[in-house]
Amino acid sequence: MEVNEILVLLMFGTFILLLFTGFPVAWVLCGVSMIFIPVAMLADTWFDAFIGIDWNYASLVVPRMWDIMTNWVLVALPMFIFMGLMLDRSGTAEDLMGNLVRLFGRVRGGLAVTVIFVGLLLAASTGIIGASVVLLAVLGMPLMMRDGYSKELACGTVASTGTLGILIPPSIMLVMMGDRIGVSVGDLFLGAVFPGIMLAGFYVAYVLSLGFLRSDVAPVSADAEPVSLAIVFSALRAVLPTAGLIIAVLGSIFMGVATPTEASGVGAMGATLLALARGRLTFTVLKEVGRETTKTTAFIFALIVCATAFSLVLRGLGGDELIEKALTSLPFGPSGIVISILVVTFFLGFFLDWIELTLIILPLVAPVVSALGFDLVWFAVLFAVCLQTSFLTPPVGFALFYLKGVVPAGIRLQHIYRGVVPFILLQLIGLAIVFFVPSIVTWLPATVYSP
Repeated sequence: MEVNEILVLLMFGTFILLLFTGFPVAWVLCGVSMIFIPVAMLADTWFDAFIGIDWNYASLVVPRMWDIMTNWVLVALPMFIFMGLMLDRSGTAEDLMGNLVRLFGRVRGGLAVTVIFVGLLLAASTGIIGASVVLLAVLGMPLMMRDGYSKELACGTVASTGTLGILIPPSIMLVMMGDRIGVSVGDLFLGAVFPGIMLAGFYVAYVLSLGFLRSDVAPVSADAEPVSLAIVFSALRAVLPTAGLIIAVLGSIFMGVATPTEASGVGAMGATLLALARGRLTFTVLKEVGRETTKTTAFIFALIVCATAFSLVLRGLGGDELIEKALTSLPFGPSGIVISILVVTFFLGFFLDWIELTLIILPLVAPVVSALGFDLVWFAVLFAVCLQTSFLTPPVGFALFYLKGVVPAGIRLQHIYRGVVPFILLQLIGLAIVFFVPSIVTWLPATVYSP
């Protein structure tokens, strides 16, 4: 093994080990990249090798940072974050939950179905996992506990439904993926529509089947009202504002009227107008949403910048060549190589967040996948479905910890862990379907943009 290949492995290993120290991920990425520049220079001297990394090479980070900060695609990130946070403050989710509970109240598992439906609408309008999980838990968990739902089913439904926002457009993860691998964000949004809806459909089917087979796990509410036209109209009226915002944002992208960046501005303004119409828009709310948007955006951009430095040094050491050689030397065909990438990504998701995997792993493996003849839009959506499991897999399943912070008393971490297992299996089934039936991803972009 060459000296530079050993350094690549040491760099990866050091990064993963330092994550367990609790330091912010961005600082770990920058720190490791800065450490391995002098290490590479010393290796040149000690082993009479020529790696070619020095402090002049490290200065390439500056123009790359400039390219990031002048990238119009990434302007969509703070806009979509603002949209999600403002929609959260507008109170539309509370209205949705209250009206849909009345609509599905007489169905076994109806409360869980309500949580999934509300979560699906939130996913298509926020894309912020922490906000979605917390909001669904605050609104739905007390109702399910009151009606005697299984703790595991209630926790699994809320945690898994909250993760849909990372896949269903407008997803900030898809925006970052499009920027990292150079594919159209609009194509990624279109490609992710059916996989996201499919996963939500799997969740609903599982909840209804479990309620049918075991009435004690998901019972009918004792005070459920009979469904009437008034209840149906009330539910439709509650759905329309959020649905209208989703149509305005995604419809403008899919119809070619606006770019994702322009549509993000439409969404931010639309969410603000919804809050104003409902009497929820105050200076305090505007200040809080602005502050949270700034913090979240700063966190993401710090990771992007530091991951750029990490990737620069890693590539300078020959990390992309090492990964390409390792993948192409596997004793499998092209499909087997893609499966191997997904398996490794799934297990890395136990320890790494989706942002690190998107910024570091995806750009390294995407060229190999493209060289094997696969469609990059399909692979990016496949990768996104795989990354969705990272929110639910311990020990670093962020959705689990968001949920644990707001669940009612009496629910332990064990209930949450056991509750998400069936939903992780459903996500893996969805991943397999997307892999074996690529048209689920590729059909809609090809149809919308066909002449």
